[in-house]
Amino acid sequence: MKKFLTAKWQDLVMANYEVPPEVLEEFVPNGVELDFHDGKCFASLVAFMFLDTRVMEFLIPFHINFEEVNLRFYVKREMEDETRRGVTFVKEIVPKYAIAKIARMFYGEPYEKWEMSHSKDENELVYAWWKDNERYHIEVNIGENTGVPDKDSHGEFIIEHYWGYTKRGENRTDEYKVEHPPWELFAVNDFEIKADFGKLYGEQFAFMNDAKPFSIFMAKGSDISVYKGAKLEID
Repeated sequence: MKKFLTAKWQDLVMANYEVPPEVLEEFVPNGVELDFHDGKCFASLVAFMFLDTRVMEFLIPFHINFEEVNLRFYVKREMEDETRRGVTFVKEIVPKYAIAKIARMFYGEPYEKWEMSHSKDENELVYAWWKDNERYHIEVNIGENTGVPDKDSHGEFIIEHYWGYTKRGENRTDEYKVEHPPWELFAVNDFEIKADFGKLYGEQFAFMNDAKPFSIFMAKGSDISVYKGAKLEID
């Protein structure tokens, strides 16, 4: 497989919600199934920095460093010789129109362009995104470094999915690989999430407005590589 994109993903805030599986059914690409941990189904609101972004090893002016906020959930593809654990996105928000347009047109990824900002000091990290009269943010107070999560732990489940799956129609799913080393996690001492999940992602997600995250933590991040994917033709 050839590398398509390289970047550094940094300061990832992950707010993880337990969700009923039926909420996600319409978004599950054909050929994969929902992935569960300890019998629970999760969706994660993730905010992070894209840094030093290169497409096919080229830097694209004004599109090198930017924020992203997405809502993702966890899937797996069972194969004869392995299980590929991956993620599927409900929506990805970035502040760059060209990125959103290209991702939608050529890769079928559910990107939207919003205005975005972030700030960080020694203990606090804030991501904000807004459009028209809608303005949302996620703010965390960063705690101690808890290290790389233990094998089979909840933390490992959330961060160690190395495949992406995109629904391109009823009979086609696109698969791509994401490569990065295991990430260290930081505890979150306090947080505030302001988001209308129903408006952002569809009415079936509105219950998350009043739901408390099952967990929330920050990942330090690392250099990442995204490899050109394959088309899965499903009968």
